[in-house]
Amino acid sequence: MSTISINRRSFIAASLAGGAALTFEAKLAFAAPGKAEPSMLGAFITIAPDNTVTILAKNPEIGQGVKTMLPMLIAEELDVAWSQVKIEQADDNADKYGPQFAGGSMTTPLNWLPARQAGAGARAMLVAAAAQQWGVPAASLTTGAGTVKHAASGRTITYAALAPVAAKMPAPDLEKVALKSPKDFGIVGKPMKGVDTAAIVKGEPLFGIDAHPAGMLYAAMVKCPVISGTLKRFDDTAVRKEKGVLAVMPITDGEIPAGKHNAVAIVGDSWWRVHKAREKLVVEWDTAGFDGYSTEGYTQQAHALLGAAPSGDLFKAGNADAALAKAAKVVTADYEYPFLAHATLEPQNCTALWHDDGKLEFWAPTQDPGTARGDIAKVLGIEPASMTIHMTRIGGGFGRRLMSDFMILTACVAKAVPGRPVKLLFDRTDDMRNDYYRPAGWHRMTAGLDAQGALVALKDHFVTFGEGGKAMRAAGMNATEFPGPTLPDVHYGVSYLKTNLTTGWLRAPTSNAVAFVFQGFLDEVAEAAGTDLPELMRRTLGTDRKLPPEPDEPPFDTGRARGVIDAVCKFAGWTGKRSTTTGKGRGFGFYFSHRGYFAEVVDLTISDDSTITIDKVWVAGDIGSQVINPLNAEHQMQGAVIDGIAQALVWQPIEQKAGAVTAENFGEFPLIRINQAPGDVAITWVVTDNPPTGLGEPTLPPVIPAIANAIRDATGKRLRSLPMSLA
Repeated sequence: MSTISINRRSFIAASLAGGAALTFEAKLAFAAPGKAEPSMLGAFITIAPDNTVTILAKNPEIGQGVKTMLPMLIAEELDVAWSQVKIEQADDNADKYGPQFAGGSMTTPLNWLPARQAGAGARAMLVAAAAQQWGVPAASLTTGAGTVKHAASGRTITYAALAPVAAKMPAPDLEKVALKSPKDFGIVGKPMKGVDTAAIVKGEPLFGIDAHPAGMLYAAMVKCPVISGTLKRFDDTAVRKEKGVLAVMPITDGEIPAGKHNAVAIVGDSWWRVHKAREKLVVEWDTAGFDGYSTEGYTQQAHALLGAAPSGDLFKAGNADAALAKAAKVVTADYEYPFLAHATLEPQNCTALWHDDGKLEFWAPTQDPGTARGDIAKVLGIEPASMTIHMTRIGGGFGRRLMSDFMILTACVAKAVPGRPVKLLFDRTDDMRNDYYRPAGWHRMTAGLDAQGALVALKDHFVTFGEGGKAMRAAGMNATEFPGPTLPDVHYGVSYLKTNLTTGWLRAPTSNAVAFVFQGFLDEVAEAAGTDLPELMRRTLGTDRKLPPEPDEPPFDTGRARGVIDAVCKFAGWTGKRSTTTGKGRGFGFYFSHRGYFAEVVDLTISDDSTITIDKVWVAGDIGSQVINPLNAEHQMQGAVIDGIAQALVWQPIEQKAGAVTAENFGEFPLIRINQAPGDVAITWVVTDNPPTGLGEPTLPPVIPAIANAIRDATGKRLRSLPMSLA
């Protein structure tokens, strides 16, 4: 959603919540594109008799810090001390809270104003209660640390004492409640530790895998190794004889036609017992039509397609072929990147209880409980409202847990064993072989330069996965990909391959791959033009202006792009000169994604045995006017840089043979180790007069091309495929 506006009829409904405690339910409406009626966003503020304040965190926490950040916004405007605040995780309840999801770095842009207005509205009611009690104008009162003060008389009263009266106050118009000036912030903009950090360090049970409701059973599954294959038959005679096994049943993840199954679940009193019992299951699968897909086949088809004309257009302006024919210099190169898994440290899991009345209760590490609710209802034929979803903390999501499969599978099991909660846990091989993979892609890039070295024409033939002229989930590319809209003659064409693999969003989706392609290729173009990439970017950006956006997205602001480019070059002491030190290289990368503008410089060393070591990464970021929690922001940026390094140098391609993924564990898909992380990630902010935006993803994309460009600087070699290796 590109804009958020508070509806004029928004209000705060207040009600007593036991004793002298007061619960504010802030119902904040924001207009959604194409919808006549606004959606509702809610947040609970509970003031206890001891003047502590409990704030409900509504969105899933996947390590991005929203369980701390959202309450910070509310607490700031409520005007309480952070030491007074307790935070609890909300259950999924779209009617009460509106959309609750973790994806697209959207939590900040969607909640920056609404969450603050929730706190300000509650504060206004407390002030009104004090004004009524003392018989003074509300304007004569001030607030601070959970108290209301009347300076003229020296009187002070706590929020807790005002709660019963405040509950009867008229609801204020949230469009008119006074918000603090940023110069008066006492919580927002200050480094705050994560509210769960101490509990995580102590190993307290916060995550989905820790859920253990009374009487819980355990489930393991045998799933069709060929994705999209279905169950023909199974024999569980030997399985049922195993100690601790209580039930065996066919289940589905919802990715196959209705009425069919693609897995068999074994339920028992111990996960290890049911896990081992899988070895005794006799099962036959129907994989016809899906067992011919392979990595080798995709590569052959893609290279053949690159040699032909694109089957469709993503973006076209002017006449790129004619402009290239007249260009003083033409640069062409092929880039490619593989399928990747998410490899979350916490494997997929879910716990569910089918109650005797037909209602379904979940304990789930889900990034998108609302979508899961609808998906489960469709597969099981039940009402969405019949479900309760308790959101647990998530041990790694990166987009994987935006999908509903692990919850659907668990729901099927729970329905088959009503009255007992059951936890379905994927083992690492289940997780690797049943992911929603970042799609592979191939690009043939061609650029034209005029006699002065200016970029005047650009072509990209993009080969990706899809059918019917439409890309699969997460397999597309933005039609407005920079620098297309700045040039007179451009053609972004596309051709599609078929696959049986399920695809999905991986942290900084699309951007994590396309940034490598475009910024790597533009570095080649800059070299041909006799300049460096930052200078080519400046020339191509042109005057400060806003370029046409993707649907429902903000425009690309060339001035903001230039701002971070200039900032990181100054920060890192970028000279644009080639390295003269053997084995040392420096590279630059820029990217705009998820509303954030980021430019990065990578310093690296290449040893005699071709090992690539990242020495330092310099980051300049523009996420608007306010960094809400600087401590968490720094951690997010460091983590995103490390994830980008992993994608560039460490993670290995997900391979497929005969329709099945071959990876079993971290041996085939290694994670980045501490000695592979950079020695330093230096951060600087470019603060602009724009609404704050999210930070979970936009730092990641630029580091990948910056590494490629640094390798070129150090060795003279241009690496155009991921992962990069000199061995």
